[in-house]
Amino acid sequence: MARGRGSPVVRKASPRRTRRSAEARWNTRSKHGSRPRTVIVGVGRLGGALALRLKAAGWPVMVLPRSTESVRRAVQLNLQLADHEALKAAQLCVLCVPDGSIGPLAASILEDLGSQTALVHCAGALDLSVFGNSPELLKRVRGSFHPLVAVSTPTSELAGHAVAVAASDRVLMPVLWRLALALRMTPIEVPEPARAAYHAGAVLSAGLMVALADAAVSALELSGIEPDTALHALLPLMESALQGVRERGLARGLTGPITRGDVAVIEAHLAALPPDLGQLYRLLSLRALKLIEASLPQETRLALERLLRR
Repeated sequence: MARGRGSPVVRKASPRRTRRSAEARWNTRSKHGSRPRTVIVGVGRLGGALALRLKAAGWPVMVLPRSTESVRRAVQLNLQLADHEALKAAQLCVLCVPDGSIGPLAASILEDLGSQTALVHCAGALDLSVFGNSPELLKRVRGSFHPLVAVSTPTSELAGHAVAVAASDRVLMPVLWRLALALRMTPIEVPEPARAAYHAGAVLSAGLMVALADAAVSALELSGIEPDTALHALLPLMESALQGVRERGLARGLTGPITRGDVAVIEAHLAALPPDLGQLYRLLSLRALKLIEASLPQETRLALERLLRR
Protein backbone atom coordinates (compact mmCIF):
# COMPACT_ATOMS: atom_id res chain seq x y z
CA MET A 1 0.00 0.00 0.00
CA ALA A 2 1.41 3.37 -0.94
CA ARG A 3 2.20 5.83 1.84
CA GLY A 4 2.93 9.51 1.82
CA ARG A 5 6.11 10.60 3.54
CA GLY A 6 4.13 12.09 6.46
CA SER A 7 1.84 9.06 6.90
CA PRO A 8 1.88 6.95 10.06
CA VAL A 9 3.44 3.52 9.97
CA VAL A 10 0.81 0.79 9.46
CA ARG A 11 2.00 -2.72 10.21
CA LYS A 12 0.36 -5.54 8.25
CA ALA A 13 0.47 -9.33 8.31
CA SER A 14 3.99 -10.23 9.45
CA PRO A 15 5.29 -7.65 11.98
CA ARG A 16 8.07 -9.96 13.22
CA ARG A 17 9.55 -10.37 9.74
CA THR A 18 9.16 -6.63 9.01
CA ARG A 19 10.77 -5.68 12.31
CA ARG A 20 13.69 -8.10 11.84
CA SER A 21 14.44 -6.86 8.31
CA ALA A 22 14.23 -3.23 9.46
CA GLU A 23 16.60 -3.96 12.32
CA ALA A 24 19.04 -5.62 9.94
CA ARG A 25 19.13 -2.57 7.70
CA TRP A 26 19.58 -0.25 10.69
CA ASN A 27 22.31 -2.42 12.22
CA THR A 28 24.45 -2.25 9.08
CA ARG A 29 24.88 1.44 9.87
CA SER A 30 25.75 1.01 13.56
CA LYS A 31 28.72 -0.54 15.32
CA HIS A 32 26.51 -0.89 18.40
CA GLY A 33 23.96 -3.12 16.69
CA SER A 34 20.88 -3.14 18.86
CA ARG A 35 21.98 -0.05 20.79
CA PRO A 36 22.41 2.82 18.31
CA ARG A 37 24.49 5.79 19.43
CA THR A 38 22.10 8.33 20.90
CA VAL A 39 22.33 12.05 21.65
CA ILE A 40 19.63 13.60 23.83
CA VAL A 41 19.23 17.34 23.29
CA GLY A 42 18.06 19.00 26.50
CA VAL A 43 18.89 18.00 30.06
CA GLY A 44 15.70 18.94 31.86
CA ARG A 45 13.53 16.53 33.81
CA LEU A 46 12.70 14.20 30.92
CA GLY A 47 16.00 14.53 29.07
CA GLY A 48 17.92 13.82 32.26
CA ALA A 49 15.69 10.88 33.20
CA LEU A 50 16.02 9.27 29.75
CA ALA A 51 19.78 9.74 29.71
CA LEU A 52 20.27 8.34 33.22
CA ARG A 53 18.11 5.27 32.60
CA LEU A 54 19.66 4.56 29.20
CA LYS A 55 23.14 4.91 30.64
CA ALA A 56 22.23 2.45 33.40
CA ALA A 57 20.98 0.03 30.72
CA GLY A 58 24.31 0.19 28.90
CA TRP A 59 22.96 2.22 25.99
CA PRO A 60 25.56 4.50 24.28
CA VAL A 61 24.05 7.86 25.20
CA MET A 62 25.35 11.43 25.41
CA VAL A 63 23.56 14.70 26.15
CA LEU A 64 23.66 18.09 24.48
CA PRO A 65 22.68 20.79 27.01
CA ARG A 66 21.07 24.00 25.79
CA SER A 67 22.04 26.31 28.65
CA THR A 68 24.72 26.85 31.27
CA GLU A 69 22.35 25.52 33.92
CA SER A 70 21.80 22.37 31.84
CA VAL A 71 25.56 21.86 31.53
CA ARG A 72 25.87 22.00 35.32
CA ARG A 73 22.98 19.57 35.68
CA ALA A 74 24.56 17.13 33.21
CA VAL A 75 27.85 17.26 35.11
CA GLN A 76 26.07 16.69 38.44
CA LEU A 77 24.29 13.67 36.93
CA ASN A 78 27.59 12.37 35.57
CA LEU A 79 26.29 12.36 31.99
CA GLN A 80 28.68 12.52 29.06
CA LEU A 81 28.45 15.74 27.05
CA ALA A 82 28.07 15.49 23.28
CA ASP A 83 30.19 17.57 20.91
CA HIS A 84 29.82 18.28 17.20
CA GLU A 85 31.40 14.97 16.23
CA ALA A 86 29.11 13.00 18.55
CA LEU A 87 26.06 14.67 17.04
CA LYS A 88 27.27 13.84 13.53
CA ALA A 89 27.91 10.19 14.48
CA ALA A 90 24.61 9.62 16.31
CA GLN A 91 22.01 7.23 14.95
CA LEU A 92 19.33 8.77 17.18
CA CYS A 93 18.92 12.44 18.09
CA VAL A 94 16.19 12.79 20.71
CA LEU A 95 14.81 16.29 21.29
CA CYS A 96 13.68 16.67 24.92
CA VAL A 97 12.67 20.32 24.66
CA PRO A 98 9.42 22.33 25.01
CA ASP A 99 6.89 21.69 22.24
CA GLY A 100 7.35 25.12 20.69
CA SER A 101 11.10 24.61 20.38
CA ILE A 102 11.03 21.33 18.45
CA GLY A 103 10.62 22.76 14.93
CA PRO A 104 13.15 25.61 15.25
CA LEU A 105 15.66 23.35 17.01
CA ALA A 106 15.34 20.64 14.36
CA ALA A 107 15.98 23.20 11.63
CA SER A 108 18.95 24.67 13.47
CA ILE A 109 20.80 21.38 14.01
CA LEU A 110 19.94 19.74 10.70
CA GLU A 111 23.33 20.49 9.13
CA ASP A 112 25.13 19.09 12.18
CA LEU A 113 23.46 15.68 11.95
CA GLY A 114 24.76 12.68 10.06
CA SER A 115 22.89 11.70 6.91
CA GLN A 116 21.42 8.64 8.68
CA THR A 117 20.60 10.30 12.02
CA ALA A 118 16.94 9.87 12.97
CA LEU A 119 15.20 12.80 14.66
CA VAL A 120 12.89 11.89 17.55
CA HIS A 121 10.75 14.23 19.65
CA CYS A 122 9.13 13.55 23.04
CA ALA A 123 5.95 15.66 22.73
CA GLY A 124 2.72 13.82 23.43
CA ALA A 125 0.26 16.01 21.53
CA LEU A 126 2.33 16.66 18.40
CA ASP A 127 2.69 14.52 15.30
CA LEU A 128 5.79 14.25 13.14
CA SER A 129 4.93 17.35 11.10
CA VAL A 130 6.21 19.45 14.01
CA PHE A 131 9.76 18.94 12.73
CA GLY A 132 8.98 21.08 9.68
CA ASN A 133 8.35 20.51 6.01
CA SER A 134 11.62 21.36 4.32
CA PRO A 135 12.81 18.77 1.79
CA GLU A 136 15.87 18.07 3.96
CA LEU A 137 13.69 17.24 6.96
CA LEU A 138 11.09 15.25 5.06
CA LYS A 139 13.68 12.87 3.63
CA ARG A 140 15.10 12.20 7.11
CA VAL A 141 13.73 9.40 9.32
CA ARG A 142 11.62 10.97 12.09
CA GLY A 143 9.87 9.60 15.15
CA SER A 144 8.32 10.36 18.51
CA PHE A 145 8.84 8.80 21.93
CA HIS A 146 6.44 10.03 24.62
CA PRO A 147 6.72 8.37 28.07
CA LEU A 148 3.40 8.02 29.89
CA VAL A 149 4.88 8.95 33.23
CA ALA A 150 4.81 12.13 35.31
CA VAL A 151 8.50 13.02 35.34
CA SER A 152 9.15 15.48 38.16
CA THR A 153 12.95 15.14 38.41
CA PRO A 154 15.75 13.58 36.31
CA THR A 155 15.84 10.73 38.83
CA SER A 156 12.16 9.82 38.29
CA GLU A 157 11.57 6.13 37.59
CA LEU A 158 10.50 5.19 34.06
CA ALA A 159 10.36 1.40 34.33
CA GLY A 160 6.91 -0.10 34.40
CA HIS A 161 5.27 2.71 32.44
CA ALA A 162 4.04 2.82 28.86
CA VAL A 163 5.56 4.97 26.12
CA ALA A 164 3.82 6.10 22.93
CA VAL A 165 5.92 5.67 19.79
CA ALA A 166 5.50 6.69 16.16
CA ALA A 167 7.81 6.70 13.16
CA SER A 168 7.87 8.00 9.60
CA ASP A 169 9.69 4.89 8.42
CA ARG A 170 9.42 1.23 9.39
CA VAL A 171 13.21 1.11 9.84
CA LEU A 172 12.94 3.32 12.92
CA MET A 173 9.98 1.69 14.67
CA PRO A 174 11.82 -1.44 15.93
CA VAL A 175 14.62 0.82 17.20
CA LEU A 176 12.12 2.82 19.25
CA TRP A 177 10.75 -0.47 20.59
CA ARG A 178 14.24 -1.51 21.65
CA LEU A 179 14.74 1.89 23.25
CA ALA A 180 11.52 1.37 25.24
CA LEU A 181 12.47 -2.14 26.30
CA ALA A 182 15.93 -0.99 27.40
CA LEU A 183 14.10 1.44 29.71
CA ARG A 184 11.79 -1.42 30.83
CA MET A 185 8.80 0.46 29.40
CA THR A 186 5.89 -0.88 27.36
CA PRO A 187 5.72 0.64 23.84
CA ILE A 188 2.35 1.45 22.30
CA GLU A 189 1.97 2.72 18.74
CA VAL A 190 -0.25 5.80 18.32
CA PRO A 191 -1.53 6.72 14.82
CA GLU A 192 -0.49 10.21 13.78
CA PRO A 193 -4.05 11.57 13.24
CA ALA A 194 -5.01 10.51 16.79
CA ARG A 195 -2.25 12.30 18.70
CA ALA A 196 -4.50 14.98 20.23
CA ALA A 197 -7.06 12.49 21.55
CA TYR A 198 -4.30 10.25 22.89
CA HIS A 199 -2.63 13.16 24.69
CA ALA A 200 -5.94 14.40 26.10
CA GLY A 201 -6.43 10.99 27.69
CA ALA A 202 -2.94 11.12 29.14
CA VAL A 203 -3.59 14.58 30.60
CA LEU A 204 -6.90 13.45 32.10
CA SER A 205 -5.15 10.60 33.89
CA ALA A 206 -2.23 12.65 35.20
CA GLY A 207 -2.35 16.45 35.43
CA LEU A 208 -6.12 16.62 35.68
CA MET A 209 -6.11 13.83 38.26
CA VAL A 210 -4.04 16.22 40.38
CA ALA A 211 -6.66 18.91 39.75
CA LEU A 212 -9.32 16.41 40.85
CA ALA A 213 -7.35 15.79 44.04
CA ASP A 214 -7.35 19.56 44.63
CA ALA A 215 -11.14 19.59 44.22
CA ALA A 216 -11.48 16.74 46.71
CA VAL A 217 -9.27 18.59 49.21
CA SER A 218 -11.48 21.66 48.79
CA ALA A 219 -14.55 19.57 49.59
CA LEU A 220 -12.95 18.31 52.80
CA GLU A 221 -12.03 21.89 53.71
CA LEU A 222 -15.75 22.69 53.71
CA SER A 223 -16.07 20.30 56.65
CA GLY A 224 -13.33 22.09 58.56
CA ILE A 225 -10.39 19.79 57.74
CA GLU A 226 -7.05 21.50 57.08
CA PRO A 227 -5.74 21.15 53.49
CA ASP A 228 -2.58 19.23 54.44
CA THR A 229 -4.55 16.85 56.63
CA ALA A 230 -7.12 16.40 53.87
CA LEU A 231 -4.50 15.62 51.23
CA HIS A 232 -2.69 13.08 53.39
CA ALA A 233 -6.02 11.41 54.13
CA LEU A 234 -7.14 11.33 50.50
CA LEU A 235 -3.95 10.14 48.80
CA PRO A 236 -4.13 6.58 50.20
CA LEU A 237 -7.82 6.50 49.25
CA MET A 238 -6.96 7.48 45.66
CA GLU A 239 -4.21 4.88 45.58
CA SER A 240 -6.60 2.18 46.80
CA ALA A 241 -9.09 3.15 44.09
CA LEU A 242 -6.40 2.81 41.42
CA GLN A 243 -5.34 -0.52 42.88
CA GLY A 244 -8.92 -1.71 42.57
CA VAL A 245 -8.96 -0.73 38.90
CA ARG A 246 -5.62 -2.46 38.38
CA GLU A 247 -6.93 -5.68 39.92
CA ARG A 248 -10.54 -5.73 38.72
CA GLY A 249 -10.86 -3.34 35.77
CA LEU A 250 -12.76 -0.07 35.45
CA ALA A 251 -16.36 -1.16 36.04
CA ARG A 252 -15.65 -3.64 38.85
CA GLY A 253 -13.10 -1.31 40.42
CA LEU A 254 -15.62 1.54 40.74
CA THR A 255 -16.89 2.23 44.27
CA GLY A 256 -19.15 4.82 45.89
CA PRO A 257 -22.85 5.78 45.94
CA ILE A 258 -23.24 5.52 42.15
CA THR A 259 -22.51 1.79 42.26
CA ARG A 260 -25.11 1.38 45.01
CA GLY A 261 -27.70 3.57 43.29
CA ASP A 262 -27.87 5.72 46.42
CA VAL A 263 -29.87 8.72 45.19
CA ALA A 264 -30.29 10.27 48.64
CA VAL A 265 -26.53 10.35 49.35
CA ILE A 266 -25.72 11.89 45.98
CA GLU A 267 -28.44 14.50 46.50
CA ALA A 268 -26.89 15.40 49.87
CA HIS A 269 -23.45 15.68 48.26
CA LEU A 270 -24.70 18.09 45.63
CA ALA A 271 -26.44 20.21 48.25
CA ALA A 272 -23.24 20.50 50.27
CA LEU A 273 -20.95 21.53 47.41
CA PRO A 274 -20.48 24.99 45.88
CA PRO A 275 -21.51 25.35 42.21
CA ASP A 276 -18.05 24.75 40.69
CA LEU A 277 -17.40 21.57 42.67
CA GLY A 278 -21.01 20.48 42.20
CA GLN A 279 -20.68 20.72 38.43
CA LEU A 280 -17.50 18.66 38.48
CA TYR A 281 -19.19 16.10 40.73
CA ARG A 282 -22.15 15.87 38.32
CA LEU A 283 -19.96 15.34 35.25
CA LEU A 284 -17.83 12.66 36.87
CA SER A 285 -20.85 10.92 38.37
CA LEU A 286 -22.56 10.80 34.97
CA ARG A 287 -19.42 9.20 33.58
CA ALA A 288 -19.41 6.68 36.44
CA LEU A 289 -23.09 5.96 35.84
CA LYS A 290 -22.43 5.21 32.18
CA LEU A 291 -19.69 2.81 33.23
CA ILE A 292 -21.96 0.63 35.38
CA GLU A 293 -25.49 1.46 34.16
CA ALA A 294 -26.16 -2.09 33.01
CA SER A 295 -25.86 -3.34 36.59
CA LEU A 296 -28.49 -0.96 38.01
CA PRO A 297 -32.28 -1.29 37.92
CA GLN A 298 -33.72 0.95 35.21
CA GLU A 299 -35.77 2.96 37.71
CA THR A 300 -32.66 3.71 39.80
CA ARG A 301 -30.58 4.62 36.74
CA LEU A 302 -33.24 7.06 35.51
CA ALA A 303 -33.53 8.67 38.96
CA LEU A 304 -29.77 9.18 39.08
CA GLU A 305 -29.73 10.68 35.59
CA ARG A 306 -32.51 13.13 36.47
CA LEU A 307 -30.68 14.22 39.60
CA LEU A 308 -27.29 14.61 37.94
CA ARG A 309 -28.61 16.52 34.92
CA ARG A 310 -30.50 19.18 36.89
